[in-house]
Amino acid sequence: MKNFLLTILLASSLFAVAQEKHYYQTDFSTEEFTARRAKVYEAIGNNGIAVIQGASGLAGFSVFRQSNEFYYLSGLESAHAYLLLNGRSRKTTLYLPHRNEGRESNEGKTLSAEDADLVKKLTGVDNVRGIEFLSSDLVGADLIKPPAMTFYTPLSPAEIGNDSRDELLGGQARAAADPWDGQPSREARFVQMVKERFPQFEIRDLSPTLDAMRLIKSPKEIELIRKATLLAGHGIMEAMRSTAPGVYEYQLDAAAKYVFHLNGARGDGYASIIGGGTNAFYGHYFHKTDVLKDGDLVLMDYAPDYRYYTSDVTRIWPVNGKFDKAQTELYNFIVAYRDALFKYIKPGVTADDVLDRAAADMKQYLVGKQFAKPAHLKAVQEGITFRGHFQHPVGMAVHDVGRVRGVPLQPGMVFTIDPMIWIPEERLYIRIEDVAVVTADGVENLSAFVPSKLEDVERTIKENGVIQFRPPVNSER
Repeated sequence: MKNFLLTILLASSLFAVAQEKHYYQTDFSTEEFTARRAKVYEAIGNNGIAVIQGASGLAGFSVFRQSNEFYYLSGLESAHAYLLLNGRSRKTTLYLPHRNEGRESNEGKTLSAEDADLVKKLTGVDNVRGIEFLSSDLVGADLIKPPAMTFYTPLSPAEIGNDSRDELLGGQARAAADPWDGQPSREARFVQMVKERFPQFEIRDLSPTLDAMRLIKSPKEIELIRKATLLAGHGIMEAMRSTAPGVYEYQLDAAAKYVFHLNGARGDGYASIIGGGTNAFYGHYFHKTDVLKDGDLVLMDYAPDYRYYTSDVTRIWPVNGKFDKAQTELYNFIVAYRDALFKYIKPGVTADDVLDRAAADMKQYLVGKQFAKPAHLKAVQEGITFRGHFQHPVGMAVHDVGRVRGVPLQPGMVFTIDPMIWIPEERLYIRIEDVAVVTADGVENLSAFVPSKLEDVERTIKENGVIQFRPPVNSER
């Protein structure tokens, strides 16, 4: 009996110690989260109330990841959480589930409603309450004496993991077209529940406010994107070293993943795009099942999910390690176009300004240039008029929110420069992609260290990669 009691006491003491150990992000200060929430208050005004849903819990053994918007405003990684910002009182309340001691004994501590004082200290919010109080607090936000406050909540789909809004919206559209699915989005269900329970509220979309905030990155955010870009670049470089005829596309994915996880990434910022030969002609080729062939080029576009931030880097290189003459002509055009685009990026200019000036440079570049085939010359000429070389924002999502096209560039904007050409006659697609951050007086290429000059690429391929040091255990798929 004494031994049994001792075991119980020991287990209880160990659980108590476990309860003291908690995880909370260390990248952003409480002051930065408070400043972000202050911008929300400015946007919703004194007669507005904002509610942001956190991500729901996941079934099975999937590791929970918070939604980008909720993390952006709180840094908290607890499932089924809600954040309420009351514009009248300018008080912020976090609503959390209650402690699940059985689950914590298996998985470790999760911040819950019982950790109110700790959560307030970590996040800088004013109040922490159980989820069951959200309804009564909404009633207390002046529903008793009309008119009610305006209710703001994000209507755009929440990004979780390697999701981007454009892909999420496409997925919603496909589900809506399926008569056996057709489920509304989680955001739509939440709005419907608010309307049914509290019809006094006028509901407005908070997404445009949060999008504008996320477009301009803080120094700490740029630091995380820089690290994500560092891992993306070194992952691609490891894939270059591992490339040889007979290697499979998925093995290059594995080489990059090794670099990502070795350096603290939690997974993919997006599913890797790795296409050898004509597979690269598909813009988002995810299958990665084919073997790489001598004489072909292989395109790789990949970046990690690093502490809720990602990057977007692309390189293309010869499977056999040596560009042939025709490939050299096309590849050098793409690199020159990349350099021309970066030359004109600075605060105050627009994407159209950059594209126009770079296109003028590339017209001069083509003077006197020879290409192996008429189709190749046609492709580069069409590339000069193509307007998609200046691409999308990058940040918490690979296709991040906000606009960088049609607006003056500002310091803190991060986006991709992505020159590309198509040769349909050969199903050949060539591009490289780099990450630009607008600085106070110009631009920085965060991925400039990744080999792009032809001789640097060929030199990197000659080195042995992780696949050569640790070959597959079975040579067959």
